[in-house]
Amino acid sequence: MDIDLLRTYLAIVDTGSFTRAARQTFRTQSAVSMQMKRLEADVERALFRREGRSLELTDDGKRLVHHARRILAVHDEAMASMRPDAGTFRIRLGCPDDYARSILPRMIMVMRELYPNISLNVQCASSNKLRQLMDEGEIDLAVLTRAPGSDEGYLLLEDQGVWAAARGRRLQEGEVLPLAIYEPDCKFHSAALDGLDKLQRPYELLMTSSNASALLAMVKEGGAITAVATSTLSEDMAVLGAEHHLPPLPRVEIAVMIAGQPHPMMTPAFVKDLIARYREVLDDRELHQAVPETHAAG
Repeated sequence: MDIDLLRTYLAIVDTGSFTRAARQTFRTQSAVSMQMKRLEADVERALFRREGRSLELTDDGKRLVHHARRILAVHDEAMASMRPDAGTFRIRLGCPDDYARSILPRMIMVMRELYPNISLNVQCASSNKLRQLMDEGEIDLAVLTRAPGSDEGYLLLEDQGVWAAARGRRLQEGEVLPLAIYEPDCKFHSAALDGLDKLQRPYELLMTSSNASALLAMVKEGGAITAVATSTLSEDMAVLGAEHHLPPLPRVEIAVMIAGQPHPMMTPAFVKDLIARYREVLDDRELHQAVPETHAAG
């Protein structure tokens, strides 16, 4: 089975798009379509079906995903083992700004543990921007947020969206909520605003930003409240509990994704080892630590 065909196939599966797969593999969309026709001819099965405007995998297509990942993992591991030690090598890593304080340091520590001669260049941007950079071949590996149940990349961990404020901050009854939240491409943005509108809770949108430090500073110093993942919370912040009657926020999955044309050392086997080791060193107390809740006024 042709390795290039399988690599393109998994790029389609991971991105959910022929167009994005074409960008990641540096091919035209028509060339990607021809590759998938060849792959379907090789396996003598239809791998895709159209559902309205969306493209979905057939049952045979879903079965092939597992085998394709195993084949590519063995292939890439074999190729990596045959290369002479080239000394220090540089990896371009992408990570959302809101995970730069919590996830990124541990991720780098584990990568250095697995590959002591690795050198990293880190770019912080939103998950959507990181996908774009990956499509353009600007980064080799990315930590990003994906929709629950998605096949994109390799699952690192799950996280929960919460409403949060500075510790000790009390919401007054009938108070117009001062919001500082992420930009519209963040899942928490639409969930927060749509939920407040449905509850008819008055709010003022003080600021939106893709910069976690700016948002958290506005929360801690400016009295704003925010909608973030629990892993973003700092020690001087607290979750706003159920008594505040705020709308629920979604769970998210945090995944590690390899570029369509990966650095030779960034193999599926490496990413699986990275995730396994990351989870091992993740301090259980920190992972499950209960974040203090603020209490309603009066």
